[in-house]
Amino acid sequence: MPGTDLQGRHVLVTGAGKGIGRATALAAAQAGADVSLVGTTQGNLEEVAALIGEQGRQARVYALDVSDGEAVGRCIADAADAFGGLHGAFNNAGIDGALAPTADYPEEDFDRVLQVNIKGVWNCMRHQLPIMTAAGSGSIVNCASGLASVGQYNMSAYCASKAAVLGLTRVAALEYGPQGVRVNAVSPGVIDTPMMRTQMDNIEGLEEMLLQSQPVGRLGRPEEIASAVLWLWSDGATFAHGADFNVDGGYIAR
Repeated sequence: MPGTDLQGRHVLVTGAGKGIGRATALAAAQAGADVSLVGTTQGNLEEVAALIGEQGRQARVYALDVSDGEAVGRCIADAADAFGGLHGAFNNAGIDGALAPTADYPEEDFDRVLQVNIKGVWNCMRHQLPIMTAAGSGSIVNCASGLASVGQYNMSAYCASKAAVLGLTRVAALEYGPQGVRVNAVSPGVIDTPMMRTQMDNIEGLEEMLLQSQPVGRLGRPEEIASAVLWLWSDGATFAHGADFNVDGGYIAR
């Protein structure tokens, strides 16, 4: 049975400086891939690149905002040229935004969440897809969320943006599957990331409430999402297409 061997492949990860993106980039290198690292903080990306180098793989660093389509285009073209193609992509960069009831949600914050979480994914895909279709193969994984399928108080922008990621994923799967490109989404549940830790530190009682809502009785780990992404990139997932893979400890099964 095919495993998650990525030897000889080049993958690109956005939001690669920390959390789920960092874990995925490191796991990809461990599986044999060279990795292009995209994020907003140069120092974080360089730290991940150094760890990848220690594993004997190559990494390239691109510090940019995924809502900037021109910068994303230049990055993806450069990365594909440097590594001779693009075999997998994890469009993971995202922000949670402000916490406020829907009618009171700050317009500037709402716009910013959508710019990063959905336009950022589209910016990446519109430059990744031509490269992959020209090669006749490739696997794109978009990071949605369990909150794409269920609501959460005070998170209208985030929930809406992640639901839109699923819509974009399904449309692209229909359009590009016949050309050899697979497009899927992974929907993490409550994962112990720096972004999640910030919320738990700032909202009294949130961690306890989240733990009580988890059927498995714990928060997820970034490496557990990375495992799902690597499988979707691999030869073991060649019939997985247009799907949303929930990796959430049973959260939305409640």
